Amino acid sequence: MKFQIQRDRLVDGVNDVIKAVSSRTAIPILSGIKITAHDEGITLTGSDSDISIESFIPKEEDGKEIVHVEQTGGIVLQAKFFESIVKKLPLDTVEIEVHSHLQTVIRSGKSEFNLNGQDVSEYPRLPEIEEDSVLKIPTNLLKTMIRQTVFAVSASETRPILTGVNWTVEDGMLNCVATDSHRLAMRKAPINGGNGEPYKAVIPGKSLNELNKILDDTADETEIVMTENQVLFRAKHVLFFSRLLEGNYPDTSRLVPSESKTEMTIGGKDFLQAIDRASLLAREERNNVVKLNISAEGAVQISSNTPEIGKVVEEVQSDATTGEELTISFSAKYMMDALKVLEGAETNIQFTGAMRPFVLRPTGDDSILQLITPVRTY
Repeated sequence: MKFQIQRDRLVDGVNDVIKAVSSRTAIPILSGIKITAHDEGITLTGSDSDISIESFIPKEEDGKEIVHVEQTGGIVLQAKFFESIVKKLPLDTVEIEVHSHLQTVIRSGKSEFNLNGQDVSEYPRLPEIEEDSVLKIPTNLLKTMIRQTVFAVSASETRPILTGVNWTVEDGMLNCVATDSHRLAMRKAPINGGNGEPYKAVIPGKSLNELNKILDDTADETEIVMTENQVLFRAKHVLFFSRLLEGNYPDTSRLVPSESKTEMTIGGKDFLQAIDRASLLAREERNNVVKLNISAEGAVQISSNTPEIGKVVEEVQSDATTGEELTISFSAKYMMDALKVLEGAETNIQFTGAMRPFVLRPTGDDSILQLITPVRTY
């Protein structure tokens, strides 16, 4: 194998696939990056067997040559060394050549590295995915949907299914739901393609976080193919495979209350800043609890009290409050996480009592919902 390539394109490709490479792997060859040179260009692959990422660098783009392949072939190189070398090479072009006994030479200008490679035939094959039906969604919308839900997955492995986001496709709508049993985030949006059959998949939160880092924020479409145990995301030059979580996701539709006793509409940005200030004295406590009080006259007060530190009280200006008076306590972190993904929009909050979960939505928008369970304080 022998080829020359533009260094910045190689760095971009390595940055994409390295996100799937784990240093702690039971299969030693997976600590490497697979490099394949073929007639169309170069393909880089990284995998930890849960996630696999393939990045393709074409021979030319917009009439400019990016890769010149002199001899096709493949090699697997240690990821962390290869990444460090590529980033620090002196010139804009790099030559990579594999000699006998898998000895690989990386040249740029007057700099030359020799790395021991591994046999490309020992690298596990990527999953073969039957493409019966391809779903399509604008990439920037996909990124937004991931960001607005993935933060609510469970960090605990006691219920592994809750470490993923539940994706349901039905009647041309994609619905994403994440919960850690103390809070819930839901976002839905129209999706194109598919064969009309409903789909269900629970995608690990870790996979979605990595996918979000790789995808460019463009209006181009990302293609999605789901099978029983794998999902494939295909963007411009990247294939991203992830295994799916096994098991049944709990029915979360029952958690969302159908009526409310107290309702408040408030500017999301101002409310977020007030919660942030109230939580300053509550951070020492593990659960950083903040109390919200809505009086019969509709005045809204946020407070926090940590006996050994002090207390904070702040009146906040709501746009409207209706219903019964209410005092409720909740985790400041959960409330701030929820308000951040609503992105400062005017927020409607519906309460059904001091010990019942409450719901946040942007005013007049049913496509996004955040649900938080209150904290019992005595």
